[in-house]
Amino acid sequence: MSREELLKEKNEACRERHTLAVDRLRSMVAEETVPEKYLIYFQDITIFLLELENVRRKIADGSWERYSLKQKQSLNEILYSALLEDHYKKNYANPAYAAEKLGLEMGQLLSLLCAETRSGIPYAFENRMDYLTILYELFIEVYNCFENTEEPEPKEIRDILYWYASDYCDVFLADRIEEQINPECSFAADIIEHADLESDDYLYRFGEYITENELGTARYLRTLPEETLKKMADVYTEGYRIGFINTGKDLSIKSTVNIRYTLGFEKVIRLAIDNFRKMGLKPVIYRAAASVITKREQYKIGYHGAIASQQYEYDHRQDQALFLDKRYIERRLEVAKTVYEKNKELAAGFAGPACMETFGEKPFSPETNEAAPVYSDSQRRLALEYDSRSGQLTNQYIKGEERSFTIIAWPVPEIGENYPEIFNEVIRINTLDADLYTKVQQTLIDALDQGDYVRVLGKGENQTDIRVNLRELNDPEKETLFENCVADVNIPVGEVFTSPCLEGTEGVLHVSRVYLEGLQFRDLKLTFKEGRITDYTCGSFESEEENRKYIYDNVLKNHDTLPLGEFAIGTNTTAYVAARKYGIEDKMPILIAEKTGPHFAVGDTCYSWSEDIRVYNPNGKEIIAKDNSISIQRKEDVSKAYFHCHTDITLPYDELEEISVVTKEGKAIILLKDGKFVLPGTEVLNKPLEEDIKCQK
Repeated sequence: MSREELLKEKNEACRERHTLAVDRLRSMVAEETVPEKYLIYFQDITIFLLELENVRRKIADGSWERYSLKQKQSLNEILYSALLEDHYKKNYANPAYAAEKLGLEMGQLLSLLCAETRSGIPYAFENRMDYLTILYELFIEVYNCFENTEEPEPKEIRDILYWYASDYCDVFLADRIEEQINPECSFAADIIEHADLESDDYLYRFGEYITENELGTARYLRTLPEETLKKMADVYTEGYRIGFINTGKDLSIKSTVNIRYTLGFEKVIRLAIDNFRKMGLKPVIYRAAASVITKREQYKIGYHGAIASQQYEYDHRQDQALFLDKRYIERRLEVAKTVYEKNKELAAGFAGPACMETFGEKPFSPETNEAAPVYSDSQRRLALEYDSRSGQLTNQYIKGEERSFTIIAWPVPEIGENYPEIFNEVIRINTLDADLYTKVQQTLIDALDQGDYVRVLGKGENQTDIRVNLRELNDPEKETLFENCVADVNIPVGEVFTSPCLEGTEGVLHVSRVYLEGLQFRDLKLTFKEGRITDYTCGSFESEEENRKYIYDNVLKNHDTLPLGEFAIGTNTTAYVAARKYGIEDKMPILIAEKTGPHFAVGDTCYSWSEDIRVYNPNGKEIIAKDNSISIQRKEDVSKAYFHCHTDITLPYDELEEISVVTKEGKAIILLKDGKFVLPGTEVLNKPLEEDIKCQK
């Protein structure tokens, strides 16, 4: 059944309920039957929900298409304005404001409800009458608790939210999983493939927040020659295809690919869809989740527009803390199991994600919001248990040893007035000569394979001093420790990486400033012993308590410790120089930044869920360093082997004193010294650095 047919069937099934809910909302606007301090809260949200219903009807009857561009832009602004800058500070979507007006406990609950109603924006644009009906009924049920009474107990509201999340898991979560594997469920693909991309109008049809970044990107792509757009699409899709080849995986048994991107790049995505179809892959393009039932903290996984408020997303990242318990995670896992079993053929055909990321946005450092919900210790353990069991379940139906991915990144206009120059420079970076890097990186690997451990030292105020222990080669003629990575799953070139031995790995990693998954960290310092983090701090906040919590939440991902899952040496000096030239070092995505110096990933190894696949470098040597003493536990108890996170932290060349590999005999082979490559055969990597020095003079 097509998406349109399925949608029509679902909408017809709930039409009567929907009409009753809308009629009730209309009557609530003029009522004053709740306690005075809650009156503005309920009136504001009621008006917002009726605006959503108005949008849905315009989509359903086709009148939206007759709107002028200015009308569409105005409506987009209306729907998202509550989250913008000063508006958010005095909006009930802000837990602090809600707590100030309504009390902490009730304020948190009603702020969650306010945030949940905002998930209805995409429902309206997708004409999901069924989803909106559920949302309207939730709001009305809470409203009824406040009618003609002094004030309900917070537990009553908490219970309503709990049963909403639990009861509708088999709707929202089930549909979410199916959207990830079924190409017939893709709302966005139809827009991308059939809209007039020469006009700005199409961007507003997605229902996402649209700013000058999305508009500017789309407009700039219209100025590029077709061959340039094709080049961008080709490097993206070829990286995906080559990733399967390089890891020995069979792409021919797959039928779908998940395309993740930020709005504005539709001209490239349309070409990419054609390329993927030639590989036998249909596009699965699902929206980043917005509901408390389906989203994963503040992370945007799927296509999306601009983020109206990073602080809003951060404040609501742990909303499930208001109701999460053991019964709820069991319910979620039960639903997921049922959906995967029902769609196991579709799941088996899923090849993995192809991600097109953006960078250049203003770096975000969150403010502490004391009213924002946070997990208790027991809930953190439950969340980690859910991640582990959910990961195992997914791997049962979408086998890790059969899937792959690729990631590429492009700048957005917010990066500055040199945007066109920077964009063209990134095209050059993303299409560098892979053959040259393959040869130079093999020279590095030949030296590294002689080592017992690698030592990395920071320069000046950088306190890095870390020893990374390496595995021993049994047959150096046929085996190698480091992967020679050019431009396949991680675009652009280049790096060499390994899964280090945890035992014997120790020291301090310090970075003055780094941007990780949309969050800025200043003076990040991690201490390792036996390959595991034993201490951590940063300078992002005034208090040490806040700094440690920031790292615990966003680097350790709620684990008490994480291992060093990857050690790598980035070789892309061209990208490093470009970042310095345009002053965008702090805006470079980790995808590119990790290629501009040594980097250290905490969490799982790069080979998680596919360790048993035999992988070879271009010279024919097999890469054997794919496990560590934690991941190897998968053979006895898979729940102890993975952390379901992998965060890369790069030490830039200018903060680097030395990288040396030390042999068992104690001989030190210097690879980099004072930020430059000194190993014979790698000097070509210094050319961009030398040109940068000349330019500075």
